[in-house]
Amino acid sequence: MADTLQFDLVSPERMLASFEASEVLLPGTEGDMTAMPDHAPTITTLRPGFLRAVSAGESREFLVTGGFAEITATSTSVLAEQAIPREEVSREMLEELHAQATRVHEEAAPENKDVTAKVVADFAAAIEAMA
Repeated sequence: MADTLQFDLVSPERMLASFEASEVLLPGTEGDMTAMPDHAPTITTLRPGFLRAVSAGESREFLVTGGFAEITATSTSVLAEQAIPREEVSREMLEELHAQATRVHEEAAPENKDVTAKVVADFAAAIEAMA
């Protein structure tokens, strides 16, 4: 069993991370999950929240607004809609993302209200995590 897996995080703007990690904590749409070496092959969608990758006892966090993660026994690759290193995330930025999500929710068709309400709640939780 390997001790690490290759972690890559890419957004449309840039490559944010590429390093060996012992675990990657993901905000999956079906619930939070942790990818570790020898993980079963999985593809999951991401919801807004903080992703954390642990390497050599240190962790790096990134805000993701959505996207996909592909997990294999030897790697975790994240293709994020938008990803920002936590140290670059401000409360004001999160509040603006929350406000945008709230506007989308208010204008959503009735059949989409549940999905948009979850996104609003996810951004509210991210704001709380900044405290």
